[in-house]
Amino acid sequence: MLHRIVILLSMSVLLVSCDKQEIVGEVNGHAITQVEFKRYLAFKNIPESDEKRRAAILKDYMQREGFASVIEGSKDFDADLIKTEVNEFRKQLVINRYFEKFLNGKVNDEAIQNYYNTRAEDFQSEKIKVAHILIRTHDKMSSAEQQAALTRAQEAYSKARAGKDFADVAMQYSEDTISSKQGGELGWLSKGAIDPVFSATIFAAKVAEITEPFKSAFGFHVVKVLEGSQLIKMPFEKVKGDIRYRLRQQAKQAEMDRLVAAVEISYQ
Repeated sequence: MLHRIVILLSMSVLLVSCDKQEIVGEVNGHAITQVEFKRYLAFKNIPESDEKRRAAILKDYMQREGFASVIEGSKDFDADLIKTEVNEFRKQLVINRYFEKFLNGKVNDEAIQNYYNTRAEDFQSEKIKVAHILIRTHDKMSSAEQQAALTRAQEAYSKARAGKDFADVAMQYSEDTISSKQGGELGWLSKGAIDPVFSATIFAAKVAEITEPFKSAFGFHVVKVLEGSQLIKMPFEKVKGDIRYRLRQQAKQAEMDRLVAAVEISYQ
C-alpha cells in the first residue's frame, strides 16, 4: 500500500528560508525551492505575477512530486527503465532546444530577404496567357473515335480562324467544363509546369495566333495566345516561407555535419 504523502505548505507565506535558499514547501521531507518552481512556471509559460493561478499550480506541482516520491519507493517500480527513458528524453530535448535556438539565430528575416534578392532566377518563371478549346481523348478510344475527336477540333479551329469569337467557339465546343465557361481562358501558365507538348506548342506561338489542333495527354487542343510570354518574378511574401524552410534545412544539415565530426565514438 502506498505510504501517505506528506506535503507541508503555507498558502499565506510561500517563501521561507532554508540554508539561504527560498523554498515554497516540502514534499515528504524534500524541499521545493523557489528557483525550481520558477523554472517550472517558465516551462509552462505561466507568468509569476498571476498569484491566484500560481498558488493552484504550486499545489498541483507538489502533489505530483508527492505521488512520484511514493511510487518510486514501491517494490514494483522499475527505476532502471525510467532512468533509461528519462535519459533518452533528455538527449532529444537537448538536441531539439539547441537546434531551435541555433536556427532562429542563423535564419532571420534579413537572411531570407538577402537570399531572395541575390537569387532572382530561382523565383521567376516565363509565363504566357492563353485560352483553349479541348476535345478530350483517352487510350481506350478506337481509331474511329479518335478521328471523330480530331474532326470536331478541326471544326472549332476553322470557325475561330474564320473570325468567329474564340470565346464563343470555346463555349460551344470545349470539353474542359471549367475553362469553357470563361471562353476557354486558362490564365497565366508557367513554362514547363504543364503537359510538355502543350507547353512547347503555346510558347512557340505568337500573340493572337490560333494554333492548329494538336494532341496532348488530355486530347486535342486549339489554343489562342492572349498575351505573349513574360518573365514574372514571384512576390517576396509568397515565397518567404519556402525560403525560410530551405535555409533552415541547409543550416541544420551543416551544423549536423559539424556535430558529427566533433563526436568521438568507439565500440568495445
